[in-house]
This record gives sequence, C-alpha cells and structure tokens, in this order.
Amino acid sequence: MEKVTSKKTRSVNNRPNCLKISKDKQKVNFTTVTLKDGSKIKTSVREARGLKKNNEVA
Repeated sequence: MEKVTSKKTRSVNNRPNCLKISKDKQKVNFTTVTLKDGSKIKTSVREARGLKKNNEVA
C-alpha cells in the first residue's frame, strides 16, 4: 500500500482560556481506498471524496 498525498502534519498553537500558548499538532485524516484496478492506496479523506466523485474508486 502506498501513500498518495502531499499533505503533512501541521504545527499549530493551543490557546486555552488562560491564553497560555503551547504547541500542538494537527494530523491528516487518512483513509484506505481501493481503486478500480484492485490496488489499495492510503490518502486523505478530502482527496478520497474527489476520487469517488471522478469514479476512480471501486
């Protein structure tokens, strides 16, 4: 299974009510998609919706 996406983990600030700043990570929402030829790829959910819309997913 190969990963087909250009998205990466983002570094963001975590701001609670006391306004203290600490670093946080936002991870990509990955899913496994099976293509029409039977191969499986790991991609983001947003890109998987595009593949489904273009009838490239089985």
